[in-house]
Amino acid sequence: MPGWLAMVGDSWTHKIARVCILPLVNTPVTPNHLTTVRLISGIGACICFGVGEREFEIWGGWLWLFSAVLDRADGELARVSGKTSPGGHKYDMFCDVAVTSLFFLGAGIGLRHGWLGDWAVLAGVAGAAGVFVAEILAEKIDQMNQDTGEKAYPGFAGFDFDDVLYLFAPVVWLGWQMPFVVGASVGAPAFALLTWYRLTQQRAKREDLIS
Repeated sequence: MPGWLAMVGDSWTHKIARVCILPLVNTPVTPNHLTTVRLISGIGACICFGVGEREFEIWGGWLWLFSAVLDRADGELARVSGKTSPGGHKYDMFCDVAVTSLFFLGAGIGLRHGWLGDWAVLAGVAGAAGVFVAEILAEKIDQMNQDTGEKAYPGFAGFDFDDVLYLFAPVVWLGWQMPFVVGASVGAPAFALLTWYRLTQQRAKREDLIS
């Protein structure tokens, strides 16, 4: 089975999105349309976070949640309507990586007038870079395991690992960006290293099986 078909989610968010997209199945709306709106709204949210003003943060949070919902909806529309494709999967993956990484950059820029000053921007850059690398490597692991459907980071209790993205908006609304970005500046690069290690282990295991 092709990799983009094997990665069918069955989390609560996938199930909800599956129901919500049903009215769109027999319409001109395509999965790539939803992915594009997801990208634009996600970038818009990150720009709002970068302004660093309370009103923009509130609107940015709502844009972020809208973008996160569309992240589930585009894949479900593709599967239900039979419009899955390797190109669509790659486009969706690119948008996911871009938007998630830009969150930390935008949040870091928005904190530049706080007590960390320009260090907040550097923390945002470090967090964004770590997330970018980690997600790319995790995708490679998922592709490598497409025959078993095993994910690099499986979910739990009916939620996918990346459902944590829905919590980013409340983090901003509650004004917790500072510890979140500072933590990500260390945690995200460390997570990227862990994912790289897991990828090398997976490759070594497969090479042993082949030999």
